[in-house]
Amino acid sequence: MKDSARYVKIVEWSSEDACYVGSSPGLLYGGCHGDNEQLVFEELCQIVEETIELYLKDGKPLPPPTSGRDFANKLQDVA
Repeated sequence: MKDSARYVKIVEWSSEDACYVGSSPGLLYGGCHGDNEQLVFEELCQIVEETIELYLKDGKPLPPPTSGRDFANKLQDVA
């Protein structure tokens, strides 16, 4: 399993920005945005990979994993 699989990747529509916004809570601040949901997800995956490479290159420990916490079902309770 790749290290990137340990981090949740979220792409959601932002009415405020009028575009899709991608983020990976717990791993990086910011993210990416665009008009195509799938392209935003692909870019986000690349950013997550690059962020992990930077952590490892700098000898820093990776943040705790965020996958496996059932965020999808927890978010349904909020909606």
